[in-house]
Amino acid sequence: MIKSWDLNNGAQLVVEDIPYVKSAAMGVYIKVGSRHEPPHLAGASHFLEHMLFKGTPSRTARDIAESMEGIGGQLNAFTSKEYTCVYARTLDEDIYTALDIIFDMLFNSLLAARDLDTERNVIIEEINMYEDTPDELIHDVFARKFWEGHPMGNPILGSTESITAMNRDELIKYYQQYYVPANMIISLAGNIDVSKIRDYVESKLDSQTGFPPLFTPEKRQDSMPFINLVSKDVEQTQICLGVPGISYHDEDRYTQNVMNSILGGGMSSRLFQRLREELGLAYSVYSYPANYSDTGLFSIYIGTNPARIDQFCSAFYEEMEQFKDKGVNEEEVSRTQKLMKSSISLGLESVMNRMTRLGKAVLMYDHIIAPEEIIEKIYAVKPYMVQEMAHRIFKPDLFSIAAIGGQDVLPLVEQEYQKWWGKK
Repeated sequence: MIKSWDLNNGAQLVVEDIPYVKSAAMGVYIKVGSRHEPPHLAGASHFLEHMLFKGTPSRTARDIAESMEGIGGQLNAFTSKEYTCVYARTLDEDIYTALDIIFDMLFNSLLAARDLDTERNVIIEEINMYEDTPDELIHDVFARKFWEGHPMGNPILGSTESITAMNRDELIKYYQQYYVPANMIISLAGNIDVSKIRDYVESKLDSQTGFPPLFTPEKRQDSMPFINLVSKDVEQTQICLGVPGISYHDEDRYTQNVMNSILGGGMSSRLFQRLREELGLAYSVYSYPANYSDTGLFSIYIGTNPARIDQFCSAFYEEMEQFKDKGVNEEEVSRTQKLMKSSISLGLESVMNRMTRLGKAVLMYDHIIAPEEIIEKIYAVKPYMVQEMAHRIFKPDLFSIAAIGGQDVLPLVEQEYQKWWGKK
Protein backbone atom coordinates (compact mmCIF):
# COMPACT_ATOMS: atom_id res chain seq x y z
CA MET A 1 0.00 0.00 0.00
CA ILE A 2 1.34 3.44 -0.99
CA LYS A 3 0.13 6.63 0.67
CA SER A 4 1.24 10.20 0.06
CA TRP A 5 0.47 13.53 1.71
CA ASP A 6 1.23 17.21 1.27
CA LEU A 7 2.08 18.27 4.82
CA ASN A 8 1.11 21.59 6.41
CA ASN A 9 4.56 23.13 6.16
CA GLY A 10 4.99 22.29 2.48
CA ALA A 11 6.90 19.01 2.78
CA GLN A 12 5.73 15.97 0.82
CA LEU A 13 5.54 12.56 2.49
CA VAL A 14 5.25 9.28 0.60
CA VAL A 15 5.10 5.88 2.32
CA GLU A 16 4.91 2.31 1.10
CA ASP A 17 3.86 -0.22 3.72
CA ILE A 18 5.34 -3.68 3.11
CA PRO A 19 4.04 -5.69 6.10
CA TYR A 20 5.87 -8.93 5.33
CA VAL A 21 9.41 -7.51 5.78
CA LYS A 22 11.31 -6.74 8.99
CA SER A 23 13.15 -3.66 7.74
CA ALA A 24 12.49 -0.08 6.68
CA ALA A 25 14.27 2.49 4.53
CA MET A 26 13.86 6.23 4.71
CA GLY A 27 15.22 9.07 2.62
CA VAL A 28 14.84 12.83 2.68
CA TYR A 29 15.26 14.43 -0.74
CA ILE A 30 16.20 18.10 -0.55
CA LYS A 31 15.68 20.00 -3.79
CA VAL A 32 19.10 21.63 -3.91
CA GLY A 33 22.20 20.59 -5.80
CA SER A 34 25.18 21.98 -7.65
CA ARG A 35 23.05 23.73 -10.29
CA HIS A 36 21.52 25.98 -7.60
CA GLU A 37 24.89 27.38 -6.55
CA PRO A 38 26.28 30.79 -7.54
CA PRO A 39 29.89 30.58 -8.80
CA HIS A 40 31.44 31.71 -5.51
CA LEU A 41 29.57 28.93 -3.68
CA ALA A 42 30.48 26.11 -6.06
CA GLY A 43 30.37 22.92 -3.99
CA ALA A 44 28.20 24.36 -1.19
CA SER A 45 25.49 21.68 -1.49
CA HIS A 46 28.06 18.89 -1.17
CA PHE A 47 29.86 20.76 1.63
CA LEU A 48 26.57 20.97 3.57
CA GLU A 49 25.91 17.27 3.02
CA HIS A 50 29.21 16.56 4.79
CA MET A 51 28.48 19.02 7.60
CA LEU A 52 25.16 17.38 8.46
CA PHE A 53 27.11 14.51 10.03
CA LYS A 54 29.29 16.77 12.22
CA GLY A 55 26.88 17.33 15.09
CA THR A 56 23.85 19.12 16.53
CA PRO A 57 23.17 20.66 19.99
CA SER A 58 21.97 17.26 21.23
CA ARG A 59 24.31 14.91 19.33
CA THR A 60 28.01 15.02 18.53
CA ALA A 61 29.30 13.49 15.30
CA ARG A 62 30.25 10.43 17.34
CA ASP A 63 26.77 10.28 18.87
CA ILE A 64 25.18 10.31 15.42
CA ALA A 65 27.35 7.41 14.24
CA GLU A 66 26.99 5.40 17.44
CA SER A 67 23.22 6.00 17.72
CA MET A 68 22.63 4.66 14.22
CA GLU A 69 25.03 1.74 14.51
CA GLY A 70 23.61 0.97 17.97
CA ILE A 71 20.31 0.01 16.32
CA GLY A 72 22.08 -1.87 13.53
CA GLY A 73 21.19 0.84 11.03
CA GLN A 74 23.02 2.30 8.05
CA LEU A 75 23.16 6.05 7.42
CA ASN A 76 24.53 7.91 4.42
CA ALA A 77 23.96 10.80 2.00
CA PHE A 78 24.86 12.02 -1.47
CA THR A 79 24.65 15.18 -3.58
CA SER A 80 23.73 15.45 -7.26
CA LYS A 81 23.28 18.30 -9.70
CA GLU A 82 19.62 18.82 -8.78
CA TYR A 83 19.09 17.40 -5.29
CA THR A 84 20.66 16.13 -2.08
CA CYS A 85 19.55 12.97 -0.30
CA VAL A 86 20.06 11.77 3.28
CA TYR A 87 18.97 8.17 3.75
CA ALA A 88 19.02 5.26 6.18
CA ARG A 89 17.98 1.64 6.53
CA THR A 90 17.03 -0.01 9.82
CA LEU A 91 14.96 -2.75 11.40
CA ASP A 92 11.28 -1.81 11.27
CA GLU A 93 11.15 -1.45 15.07
CA ASP A 94 13.77 1.31 14.96
CA ILE A 95 12.33 3.50 12.24
CA TYR A 96 11.31 6.31 14.60
CA THR A 97 14.76 6.44 16.15
CA ALA A 98 16.34 6.69 12.70
CA LEU A 99 13.93 9.44 11.65
CA ASP A 100 14.67 11.36 14.83
CA ILE A 101 18.41 11.23 14.06
CA ILE A 102 17.93 12.32 10.45
CA PHE A 103 15.59 15.21 11.26
CA ASP A 104 17.98 16.39 13.99
CA MET A 105 20.81 16.40 11.44
CA LEU A 106 18.74 18.19 8.81
CA PHE A 107 17.34 20.99 10.95
CA ASN A 108 19.80 21.45 13.83
CA SER A 109 23.24 21.13 12.28
CA LEU A 110 25.70 23.32 14.20
CA LEU A 111 28.02 24.05 11.28
CA ALA A 112 30.68 24.74 13.90
CA ALA A 113 33.70 26.69 12.68
CA ARG A 114 36.18 24.04 13.87
CA ASP A 115 34.25 21.27 12.09
CA LEU A 116 33.95 23.43 9.00
CA ASP A 117 37.71 23.75 8.69
CA THR A 118 38.22 20.02 9.28
CA GLU A 119 35.67 19.05 6.66
CA ARG A 120 37.02 21.64 4.24
CA ASN A 121 40.29 19.71 4.24
CA VAL A 122 38.43 16.41 3.81
CA ILE A 123 36.61 17.74 0.73
CA ILE A 124 39.80 19.12 -0.78
CA GLU A 125 41.33 15.66 -0.36
CA GLU A 126 38.21 14.20 -2.03
CA ILE A 127 38.72 16.58 -4.97
CA ASN A 128 42.39 15.58 -5.18
CA MET A 129 41.46 11.89 -5.09
CA TYR A 130 38.94 12.46 -7.87
CA GLU A 131 41.59 14.27 -9.94
CA ASP A 132 43.81 11.19 -9.53
CA THR A 133 41.12 8.85 -10.91
CA PRO A 134 41.06 9.64 -14.63
CA ASP A 135 38.39 7.07 -15.55
CA GLU A 136 36.00 8.97 -13.24
CA LEU A 137 37.37 12.46 -13.89
CA ILE A 138 36.78 12.23 -17.65
CA HIS A 139 33.00 12.35 -17.21
CA ASP A 140 33.26 15.58 -15.22
CA VAL A 141 35.70 17.04 -17.75
CA PHE A 142 33.14 16.39 -20.48
CA ALA A 143 30.12 17.66 -18.53
CA ARG A 144 31.85 20.87 -17.43
CA LYS A 145 32.62 21.78 -21.04
CA PHE A 146 29.23 20.60 -22.33
CA TRP A 147 27.42 22.95 -19.91
CA GLU A 148 30.08 25.64 -19.85
CA GLY A 149 28.61 28.95 -18.73
CA HIS A 150 25.48 27.25 -17.38
CA PRO A 151 24.83 26.20 -13.74
CA MET A 152 24.54 22.56 -14.87
CA GLY A 153 28.27 22.71 -15.53
CA ASN A 154 29.05 23.31 -11.86
CA PRO A 155 31.16 20.44 -10.49
CA ILE A 156 29.30 18.78 -7.60
CA LEU A 157 32.42 18.78 -5.41
CA GLY A 158 33.23 22.40 -6.24
CA SER A 159 36.86 23.37 -6.76
CA THR A 160 39.79 23.65 -4.39
CA GLU A 161 39.54 27.43 -4.78
CA SER A 162 35.81 27.70 -4.05
CA ILE A 163 35.94 25.31 -1.07
CA THR A 164 38.96 27.10 0.39
CA ALA A 165 37.29 30.52 0.05
CA MET A 166 33.84 29.51 1.36
CA ASN A 167 33.10 31.03 4.76
CA ARG A 168 30.77 29.91 7.53
CA ASP A 169 28.29 32.79 7.20
CA GLU A 170 27.74 32.01 3.51
CA LEU A 171 27.21 28.32 4.22
CA ILE A 172 24.79 29.02 7.08
CA LYS A 173 22.73 31.33 4.86
CA TYR A 174 22.64 28.70 2.12
CA TYR A 175 21.62 26.06 4.69
CA GLN A 176 18.83 28.24 6.10
CA GLN A 177 17.51 29.01 2.63
CA TYR A 178 17.26 25.48 1.28
CA TYR A 179 16.98 23.13 4.28
CA VAL A 180 13.33 23.85 4.98
CA PRO A 181 10.42 21.34 4.87
CA ALA A 182 8.86 23.07 1.87
CA ASN A 183 11.93 22.03 -0.10
CA MET A 184 11.85 18.38 1.00
CA ILE A 185 10.33 15.05 0.06
CA ILE A 186 10.32 12.38 2.77
CA SER A 187 10.13 8.84 1.39
CA LEU A 188 9.73 5.64 3.42
CA ALA A 189 9.30 1.99 2.52
CA GLY A 190 9.11 -1.15 4.62
CA ASN A 191 7.11 -2.49 7.53
CA ILE A 192 5.61 0.86 8.52
CA ASP A 193 2.40 1.72 10.37
CA VAL A 194 0.83 4.13 7.89
CA SER A 195 -1.75 5.23 10.46
CA LYS A 196 0.97 6.67 12.74
CA ILE A 197 3.82 7.78 10.51
CA ARG A 198 2.23 10.99 9.19
CA ASP A 199 1.54 12.36 12.66
CA TYR A 200 5.06 11.53 13.78
CA VAL A 201 6.70 13.23 10.80
CA GLU A 202 4.49 16.32 11.14
CA SER A 203 5.35 16.57 14.84
CA LYS A 204 9.03 16.63 13.93
CA LEU A 205 8.54 19.32 11.29
CA ASP A 206 6.05 21.54 13.14
CA SER A 207 8.62 24.03 14.37
CA GLN A 208 10.31 24.31 10.95
CA THR A 209 9.07 27.05 8.65
CA GLY A 210 10.12 28.98 5.59
CA PHE A 211 10.25 28.54 1.84
CA PRO A 212 13.26 28.10 -0.45
CA PRO A 213 14.27 30.83 -2.90
CA LEU A 214 12.25 30.81 -6.10
CA PHE A 215 14.25 28.78 -8.62
CA THR A 216 13.90 29.53 -12.33
CA PRO A 217 16.01 27.14 -14.43
CA GLU A 218 18.42 29.01 -16.65
CA LYS A 219 17.84 28.10 -20.28
CA ARG A 220 20.84 26.47 -21.87
CA GLN A 221 21.95 27.90 -25.16
CA ASP A 222 22.79 25.27 -27.76
CA SER A 223 26.56 25.00 -27.86
CA MET A 224 28.76 24.09 -30.77
CA PRO A 225 30.47 20.68 -30.65
CA PHE A 226 33.76 20.94 -28.82
CA ILE A 227 37.10 19.26 -28.22
CA ASN A 228 38.32 19.32 -24.61
CA LEU A 229 41.76 17.75 -24.13
CA VAL A 230 43.44 17.40 -20.74
CA SER A 231 47.10 16.47 -20.56
CA LYS A 232 47.87 13.95 -17.80
CA ASP A 233 50.41 11.17 -17.40
CA VAL A 234 48.15 8.10 -17.62
CA GLU A 235 48.58 4.57 -18.91
CA GLN A 236 45.27 4.52 -20.78
CA THR A 237 43.77 7.32 -22.82
CA GLN A 238 40.37 8.20 -21.35
CA ILE A 239 37.79 9.35 -23.88
CA CYS A 240 34.23 10.57 -23.49
CA LEU A 241 32.13 11.25 -26.59
CA GLY A 242 28.68 12.77 -26.23
CA VAL A 243 25.69 14.43 -27.83
CA PRO A 244 22.78 16.50 -26.47
CA GLY A 245 20.16 14.26 -24.87
CA ILE A 246 16.66 14.56 -23.42
CA SER A 247 15.14 15.51 -20.07
CA TYR A 248 13.56 12.96 -17.74
CA HIS A 249 10.14 14.41 -18.62
CA ASP A 250 10.48 13.34 -22.26
CA GLU A 251 8.29 10.32 -23.06
CA ASP A 252 11.05 9.11 -25.38
CA ARG A 253 13.07 8.22 -22.27
CA TYR A 254 11.79 4.65 -22.47
CA THR A 255 13.04 4.33 -26.04
CA GLN A 256 16.30 5.98 -24.98
CA ASN A 257 16.82 3.45 -22.19
CA VAL A 258 16.20 0.48 -24.49
CA MET A 259 18.55 2.00 -27.06
CA ASN A 260 21.24 2.58 -24.45
CA SER A 261 21.07 -1.00 -23.20
CA ILE A 262 21.49 -2.38 -26.72
CA LEU A 263 24.23 0.05 -27.71
CA GLY A 264 26.48 0.12 -24.65
CA GLY A 265 24.59 -0.71 -21.49
CA GLY A 266 26.16 -4.07 -20.62
CA MET A 267 28.35 -6.99 -21.59
CA SER A 268 26.01 -8.11 -24.38
CA SER A 269 25.82 -4.61 -25.89
CA ARG A 270 26.99 -3.80 -29.40
CA LEU A 271 29.93 -1.61 -28.34
CA PHE A 272 31.22 -4.02 -25.69
CA GLN A 273 31.00 -7.06 -27.94
CA ARG A 274 32.56 -5.38 -30.96
CA LEU A 275 35.23 -3.10 -29.48
CA ARG A 276 36.33 -5.20 -26.52
CA GLU A 277 35.41 -8.83 -27.13
CA GLU A 278 36.02 -9.03 -30.90
CA LEU A 279 38.70 -6.40 -31.54
CA GLY A 280 40.29 -6.02 -28.10
CA LEU A 281 40.52 -2.23 -28.55
CA ALA A 282 39.37 -1.25 -25.06
CA TYR A 283 39.20 -2.71 -21.60
CA SER A 284 36.15 -0.63 -20.69
CA VAL A 285 33.54 0.77 -23.05
CA TYR A 286 29.97 1.74 -22.23
CA SER A 287 27.25 4.29 -22.91
CA TYR A 288 24.91 6.08 -20.55
CA PRO A 289 22.22 8.76 -20.64
CA ALA A 290 22.12 11.60 -18.10
CA ASN A 291 18.61 13.05 -17.87
CA TYR A 292 17.71 16.11 -15.84
CA SER A 293 14.61 18.24 -15.32
CA ASP A 294 15.08 20.39 -18.42
CA THR A 295 18.05 18.99 -20.31
CA GLY A 296 20.22 15.94 -20.81
CA LEU A 297 23.15 14.37 -22.59
CA PHE A 298 24.06 10.97 -23.95
CA SER A 299 27.65 9.87 -23.45
CA ILE A 300 29.95 7.04 -24.45
CA TYR A 301 33.06 6.26 -22.42
CA ILE A 302 36.17 4.42 -23.59
CA GLY A 303 39.49 3.60 -21.93
CA THR A 304 41.96 2.49 -24.58
CA ASN A 305 45.64 2.03 -25.37
CA PRO A 306 47.22 5.27 -26.67
CA ALA A 307 48.83 3.33 -29.52
CA ARG A 308 45.44 2.18 -30.83
CA ILE A 309 43.49 5.44 -30.90
CA ASP A 310 43.16 5.43 -34.69
CA GLN A 311 41.96 1.82 -34.80
CA PHE A 312 39.50 2.43 -32.04
CA CYS A 313 37.99 5.60 -33.57
CA SER A 314 37.60 3.93 -36.96
CA ALA A 315 35.88 0.87 -35.50
CA PHE A 316 33.71 2.97 -33.18
CA TYR A 317 32.54 5.26 -35.99
CA GLU A 318 31.71 2.24 -38.16
CA GLU A 319 29.72 0.63 -35.33
CA MET A 320 27.75 3.81 -34.67
CA GLU A 321 26.90 4.25 -38.35
CA GLN A 322 25.71 0.65 -38.58
CA PHE A 323 23.62 1.15 -35.46
CA LYS A 324 21.88 4.10 -37.11
CA ASP A 325 21.59 2.81 -40.66
CA LYS A 326 20.74 -0.85 -40.08
CA GLY A 327 18.91 -0.42 -36.81
CA VAL A 328 18.28 -3.11 -34.22
CA ASN A 329 16.33 -6.33 -34.52
CA GLU A 330 13.39 -7.79 -32.63
CA GLU A 331 15.56 -10.23 -30.72
CA GLU A 332 17.79 -7.45 -29.34
CA VAL A 333 14.80 -5.37 -28.28
CA SER A 334 13.04 -8.37 -26.71
CA ARG A 335 16.16 -9.39 -24.77
CA THR A 336 16.64 -5.86 -23.51
CA GLN A 337 13.02 -5.53 -22.45
CA LYS A 338 13.29 -8.75 -20.48
CA LEU A 339 16.50 -7.53 -18.87
CA MET A 340 14.92 -4.21 -17.86
CA LYS A 341 11.78 -5.91 -16.55
CA SER A 342 13.94 -8.22 -14.47
CA SER A 343 15.92 -5.30 -13.07
CA ILE A 344 12.75 -3.46 -12.05
CA SER A 345 11.11 -6.55 -10.57
CA LEU A 346 14.20 -7.67 -8.62
CA GLY A 347 14.64 -4.12 -7.35
CA LEU A 348 11.22 -4.33 -5.73
CA GLU A 349 12.60 -6.94 -3.34
CA SER A 350 14.73 -4.23 -1.67
CA VAL A 351 13.13 -1.71 0.70
CA MET A 352 15.94 0.72 -0.17
CA ASN A 353 15.14 0.49 -3.88
CA ARG A 354 11.44 0.95 -3.20
CA MET A 355 12.11 4.02 -1.05
CA THR A 356 14.38 5.49 -3.72
CA ARG A 357 11.83 4.82 -6.48
CA LEU A 358 9.09 6.60 -4.54
CA GLY A 359 11.21 9.57 -3.53
CA LYS A 360 12.55 10.20 -7.02
CA ALA A 361 9.10 9.76 -8.58
CA VAL A 362 7.65 12.51 -6.38
CA LEU A 363 10.76 14.66 -6.86
CA MET A 364 10.79 14.38 -10.64
CA TYR A 365 7.17 13.85 -11.65
CA ASP A 366 5.16 14.83 -8.56
CA HIS A 367 3.31 11.52 -8.72
CA ILE A 368 4.01 7.80 -8.36
CA ILE A 369 4.58 5.82 -11.52
CA ALA A 370 3.68 2.17 -10.89
CA PRO A 371 6.32 -0.41 -11.88
CA GLU A 372 3.71 -2.11 -14.08
CA GLU A 373 3.26 1.13 -16.02
CA ILE A 374 7.00 1.51 -16.54
CA ILE A 375 7.31 -2.09 -17.75
CA GLU A 376 4.35 -1.59 -20.09
CA LYS A 377 6.02 1.46 -21.67
CA ILE A 378 9.30 -0.39 -22.04
CA TYR A 379 7.52 -3.23 -23.82
CA ALA A 380 5.85 -0.70 -26.12
CA VAL A 381 9.24 0.20 -27.64
CA LYS A 382 9.72 -1.19 -31.16
CA PRO A 383 12.91 -1.58 -33.21
CA TYR A 384 11.96 1.25 -35.57
CA MET A 385 11.59 3.60 -32.56
CA VAL A 386 15.15 2.83 -31.47
CA GLN A 387 16.47 3.51 -34.97
CA GLU A 388 14.54 6.78 -35.21
CA MET A 389 16.03 7.99 -31.94
CA ALA A 390 19.54 6.94 -32.99
CA HIS A 391 19.14 8.93 -36.22
CA ARG A 392 17.90 11.93 -34.28
CA ILE A 393 20.69 12.21 -31.73
CA PHE A 394 23.74 10.39 -33.17
CA LYS A 395 24.49 12.83 -35.95
CA PRO A 396 28.24 13.10 -36.60
CA ASP A 397 28.19 16.90 -36.41
CA LEU A 398 26.59 16.81 -32.94
CA PHE A 399 29.36 14.80 -31.28
CA SER A 400 31.72 16.46 -28.81
CA ILE A 401 34.78 14.84 -27.27
CA ALA A 402 36.81 15.08 -24.08
CA ALA A 403 40.00 13.15 -23.53
CA ILE A 404 42.62 12.70 -20.83
CA GLY A 405 45.99 11.47 -22.02
CA GLY A 406 49.67 12.15 -22.56
CA GLN A 407 50.80 15.21 -24.49
CA ASP A 408 51.97 13.05 -27.38
CA VAL A 409 48.58 11.32 -27.68
CA LEU A 410 46.16 14.25 -27.51
CA PRO A 411 47.01 15.63 -31.00
CA LEU A 412 46.13 12.21 -32.43
CA VAL A 413 42.81 12.25 -30.55
CA GLU A 414 42.02 15.64 -32.05
CA GLN A 415 43.06 14.45 -35.50
CA GLU A 416 40.79 11.40 -35.29
CA TYR A 417 37.90 13.51 -33.99
CA GLN A 418 38.20 15.91 -36.93
CA LYS A 419 38.41 12.98 -39.33
CA TRP A 420 35.22 11.27 -38.17
CA TRP A 421 33.09 13.88 -36.41
CA GLY A 422 34.40 17.27 -37.49
CA LYS A 423 32.52 19.56 -39.87
CA LYS A 424 32.22 17.83 -43.21
